[in-house]
Amino acid sequence: MNGFAGHVWGLSLVAAVCALIMVHLLAVRTTAGSSLTGAVVLTLAAAALPAVRGEPPHYVAGVALTAGGVLAVVWATGRSRRHRSARRSALADYEAGTAAVPLFAALAERDRLAAELHDVAAHRLTGIVVAAGAALRLADRERTGDALRHADEAGREAVRELERLTELDATAAGFAEVDALAAAHSVDYRRTVDKAPAGSTEATYRVVREALTNAARYAEGATVRVRIEPTDDRDKPVRAGGDHLFVVTVTDDGGTAVEPGLGTGRGLAGLAATVTATGGTFRAGPVRQGHREGWSVRASLPAATVLPLRRWPLWRGTAALDYALVALAIALSLGASLLSADVPAPFGGLLPALVTVVLSGLHAVPLAWRSRAPGRALAAVLSALLLWWACDRTGWTQPPVSDIFLVYGWVELTLVHSVGVRLPWRRGLFAPLAVAAVGGLALTSGSGITGSRTAAWAVLAGVLAVPTLAVWSWGRLTARRHERLRAADTRRRVLLDGDADAAVSAQRLLFATGLRETALRHARAVVAAAEEGDLRAVREEARAGLTALRDLLSGLRAGNDTDDAPPPTVSGITALAARYGAVVRYVGARRPLPAAVEVFAYRTASALIAVGVTLTVRTLTDGVEVSGPAPAVPAVERRLRALADAAGGTLSTTDRGAVRVWLPEAFPWRSE
Repeated sequence: MNGFAGHVWGLSLVAAVCALIMVHLLAVRTTAGSSLTGAVVLTLAAAALPAVRGEPPHYVAGVALTAGGVLAVVWATGRSRRHRSARRSALADYEAGTAAVPLFAALAERDRLAAELHDVAAHRLTGIVVAAGAALRLADRERTGDALRHADEAGREAVRELERLTELDATAAGFAEVDALAAAHSVDYRRTVDKAPAGSTEATYRVVREALTNAARYAEGATVRVRIEPTDDRDKPVRAGGDHLFVVTVTDDGGTAVEPGLGTGRGLAGLAATVTATGGTFRAGPVRQGHREGWSVRASLPAATVLPLRRWPLWRGTAALDYALVALAIALSLGASLLSADVPAPFGGLLPALVTVVLSGLHAVPLAWRSRAPGRALAAVLSALLLWWACDRTGWTQPPVSDIFLVYGWVELTLVHSVGVRLPWRRGLFAPLAVAAVGGLALTSGSGITGSRTAAWAVLAGVLAVPTLAVWSWGRLTARRHERLRAADTRRRVLLDGDADAAVSAQRLLFATGLRETALRHARAVVAAAEEGDLRAVREEARAGLTALRDLLSGLRAGNDTDDAPPPTVSGITALAARYGAVVRYVGARRPLPAAVEVFAYRTASALIAVGVTLTVRTLTDGVEVSGPAPAVPAVERRLRALADAAGGTLSTTDRGAVRVWLPEAFPWRSE
């Protein structure tokens, strides 16, 4: 019979080990939900076995608690390994792709400069050509004088703007500049929006300027209306973060084209890219105005953005291990006692049992604050231990507090380590000393102490100070190692940013050189011809400037072709989208993110991107969110869910057929 019982015990041990391995592998290889479901199922299976054998309910509960606590820790450690593996993979991709960062930074700067060049030069030079052409056709002396004065003023403005562009110190335009622009063109203008982000006001200025330039080119004599107004409900997209929008519309009722060949073919496309990059939408096209066919340009832009703070589910990040430790502490304190055959005798009766259960919870639950507030958590645990000591003195609890500290003192040591990791040493040094003092008091209350308990407390506290200080010092060493890693990441980012800045500066120098030799030279010639009163020369030089501008823009666009893969960063998503004919809008203040987060955001965008789609990259206060149309292929959605899970983030869907992937900046793998 004993042999059979030993055989059963051996099989149970093998089954338990297999269950632990299975939960660990599930946590490493699958998402949090799937692996947590597996751990729960195995816990219930472990509790079902004694229930089937007819064991008492308290024994079944004890098995469930003990198995659940152990499996929770195994699951949490598997999750931690999954996160670390994902981080290593992301960092490897980042290291491999950083060589392309300077190249694509230069290409992005080239695109920006091309858009600025088009907006600045085309607006002024087009107006000069239109005014000069009209005056020459009418051969009117007064009209000629007005055209020469306009050419002189607009030419000087063009020179100043182009010179400022070559020096690259231009500031973003605000609503005041939009007001002045509308007044200079004498259009029907109304603005009822007072405040907006700098990116939105700059985009507004560019939309109005480009629309007025096109109206001057292609709709001479038309009535032009400019409106900047809050959006109505139909224009409010459902977005995480609660964006508030305003609408910029520029419409004309049709007219005649002044002269052919004045455009560069890039204006509306550049506007669309600018507007979508700020988080808005853009459209342009013909519109009926009474009996005439005119043109309309419409842009919806963010007036304000309220960025939400994402909250991690309990099974994400460092919280997973913290709550697993809570489960383990409760399982070892209560579960082990429930496994006894003479429950509630181990607790000393019903009332002591209730007190013991409450105190066990107070001693275990503060572990949930281990990562967020270790000092407060340790204070709560020591307070629970002192309360246990007081109840023990009155005979309300069983087992005694001395036994509790001997068996479950790992809770205090765990928090001492966390204090060493997360608090400055001057504030954290109290932790090991406080644990030694309170632990010495708990041990001194044991029945085996004879003689002076004060002297015993002093000796025991001194003995306990050695391991607690050692654990605290281990935490301090861990903190220094984390600090060295962060410093290395910072140095790497600084060097990479330096290389990118150097590439951008070189691109700016080339651009400025080409600009001075082309459009700027013709703009100065326009001013000189206007001063001499030669209107034909004014028109020819302005047209030559537009031609030079078009050639320069064509050269810039041609120089953007490259077969290199974009760097796996948030900025690299723009280049990736351009290859697929997609659009990326960035919302929130752009700031450097940890390398692994940059890679995860890029991977998410790669999975979501397709021809013609629009992705939104939203920088939040605690991470980054990438959203776009839901993929039609289920395998892609599974890949996105696994990616978000490995990064410690979440994937959610909206009722409009979109998916949002949130990636936290505070990595779940940054734990002790």
